[in-house]
Amino acid sequence: MLLFSETTGPEAAPVLLMGSSLGTSMDMWDSQLALAERLRIVRFDHRGHGRSPVPRGPYEIADLGRDVIELMDALEIERASYCGLSIGGMVGIWLGANAPERIERLVLVCTSAHLPPAEGWAERAAKVRAAGTVGVVADAVVARWLTPAYAEEHPELVAELRAMLVATDPEGYASACGAIERMDLRDQLGRIAAPTLVISGSGDEATPPEHQELIAASIPGGRLETVDPAAHLAAVERPARVNELIANHLA
Repeated sequence: MLLFSETTGPEAAPVLLMGSSLGTSMDMWDSQLALAERLRIVRFDHRGHGRSPVPRGPYEIADLGRDVIELMDALEIERASYCGLSIGGMVGIWLGANAPERIERLVLVCTSAHLPPAEGWAERAAKVRAAGTVGVVADAVVARWLTPAYAEEHPELVAELRAMLVATDPEGYASACGAIERMDLRDQLGRIAAPTLVISGSGDEATPPEHQELIAASIPGGRLETVDPAAHLAAVERPARVNELIANHLA
């Protein structure tokens, strides 16, 4: 199974893989394409999301990580930096701990190594499967993606994000919820050797800042930066600041 991806930027530039959040496609990273002036950006859709295949579940974070390695092999990328947000960041933790020879540097944005309660993820997956659409949880999910003030000022963006979420395959979304339900990567953080930047959104209710504090404190040499104001999709809400942090870390 090969993930859908798009590559932007100079052929000889350092490669940055970008993994998006639960319920979004790689289009979430549109504002990060500004980095393609000096980087070769490879955006991809996780399994069950966007234009990637939707294999039958259950999924585990390790499955999503191996998908990225398979994509790198297909694109003949021996080693690259990786930036992930939300579930994309969880995949980044797995890659850093389990495929260190493939990962140059890591950027982990608004993510977690362990995100209980498990029952909440199971209930969300059950709702989506029963309704046959992610739309049944869309309003509650999107409400936590942006700060209220920013969302009020950008209704068209909110509508675009909601449409992206609703377009996600319900079985793919539910299976990804299951991967988060069973995930506990805390004991793997200390194995990450890649220089790691962890980015928090000060108003992130989905993966609160204390989750990123734990990650940064547990990865040897990990560095934490907080973007304020920002909620869960900090890279969407504050693209210039997040791009600056990414560029400086990869320089």
